[in-house]
Amino acid sequence: MQKLLSPTQATTTRERLRDYLHTTRLLGSIHSTLYYDQNTVMPPLGSPWRGEQLALLARQIHQRQSCAEYQELVAAAESELGAAADPAAARNLQLLRQELERQRRLDPALVGRLAEAQARGYALWQQAKAARDFALFAPALTEMVALRQEQARQLAEPRSCWESLAQGFEPDSSKQRLHELFQPLRERLPALLEQARSLPPLPPADWDLSEADQDQLCQRLLADWGYDPSRCQRSRSPHPFSCTLGPADFRITTRVVPGMPFSAFLASAHEWGHSLYEQGLPRGGDHFFPWPLGEATSMGVHESQSLFFECRLARSAAFAERWHPRFAAALGRDPWGDPERFWRALNPMRAGLTRVEADELSYCLHIVLRFELELALLEDQLPVAELPQRWNDGMEQLLGLRPSNDAEGCLQDVHWSEGLFGYFPSYALGHLISAQLAASLETELGPIEQRIAAGEEAPIQAWLGRQVWPLGRSVNAEQLVERVTGQRLSAEPFLAYLEAKLARLAG
Repeated sequence: MQKLLSPTQATTTRERLRDYLHTTRLLGSIHSTLYYDQNTVMPPLGSPWRGEQLALLARQIHQRQSCAEYQELVAAAESELGAAADPAAARNLQLLRQELERQRRLDPALVGRLAEAQARGYALWQQAKAARDFALFAPALTEMVALRQEQARQLAEPRSCWESLAQGFEPDSSKQRLHELFQPLRERLPALLEQARSLPPLPPADWDLSEADQDQLCQRLLADWGYDPSRCQRSRSPHPFSCTLGPADFRITTRVVPGMPFSAFLASAHEWGHSLYEQGLPRGGDHFFPWPLGEATSMGVHESQSLFFECRLARSAAFAERWHPRFAAALGRDPWGDPERFWRALNPMRAGLTRVEADELSYCLHIVLRFELELALLEDQLPVAELPQRWNDGMEQLLGLRPSNDAEGCLQDVHWSEGLFGYFPSYALGHLISAQLAASLETELGPIEQRIAAGEEAPIQAWLGRQVWPLGRSVNAEQLVERVTGQRLSAEPFLAYLEAKLARLAG
């Protein structure tokens, strides 16, 4: 990590701007650390004070990102750039200017109110989910919808409300493009789910693993995939997530769900994919940390990495072959009998109510539902009180299931408690991007299954480390896909992958 220069040492405009960005990053990392603590070990009654802490930091960060001093620094750096500028320096300044213009339009009071509402909403979401009562959370969600609508109004971009909010997660995304990508999923996935109902029945789910056994299996998985305790840490949280607190401080969380003994294991694979991407981003050199080029391309690309490690590796037949004896040993018996049945257990391929536990066939339909409901809440004036009914009706239409209570319905995800509207489509985009990247990887390295069977995950990880991770924000998500694969992003590789997997499971 580059050291912060003193004002007397920082002699050029670029150096002064870099130092300024470094301090802003320090404040942002403090904010992230408080958020991580809130989600892992903070006692519930700490929520109000934590809300004030986060609001204070949010206002300070916003002030630094929009004040006159920063505007002058960016303008001076732009004026010094010159016609023969280094493309990396030009891209950094372009990204800084984009974010500066967005931040300048936001009222600092709104920024503080949003941070307080996020902390309050998270606490009420936890209470409502535990009580299975949406009414406890509805006032917080109503407030958050209004605040985000006001944020979009203040941004005053030539985009819809939802599109403006989505830019922070998926730069350059639009509703029209997402509808284009999601329509094939909406049309073809229900039929594949119907086919999956004829698959051979799974072994009876008459087994479970202790928390200690699940923890040991997760620890072994992460160790095999390069977990370094000198820079990484794993905790528990109500909702699994990955978080980067500094250039060499990477955190992930998982949860143990009674009766779902694969949950923590697959969540560890998923979150570790996120963390590996963060660890592989360009952090060194003049144009990266703390510059924008060292940041993640988008949340869709982020999700493509987590889903790659969860689905292409941890749910593969070759991986099941290697891990079947380890699970049997942890359990003290073998309820599957052979690796093939263990693999089938890892890939249930049946619609479920919960997104984070969903199989690959139904997962994107969960996202389609949330995308459509976000548009209804933000742009079509859907009353918050009607959300549970609309959610349940949508689940029944898309997945043939109806939640029996709010906890397994519209309260299952944490995202809306924090006002993260525009985030959910990135999960489905992650599946599409992962499939298209996997096809290109196999063209170069051969079948992924063969590599895994030989215990050669390292070359797979190295390919991603060469082709995907170093790009950072030099491109947006669709540009990254086109650069790596030579083709525009499409749902077809993902649907072809699912059809092939379904055929193999049926064989």
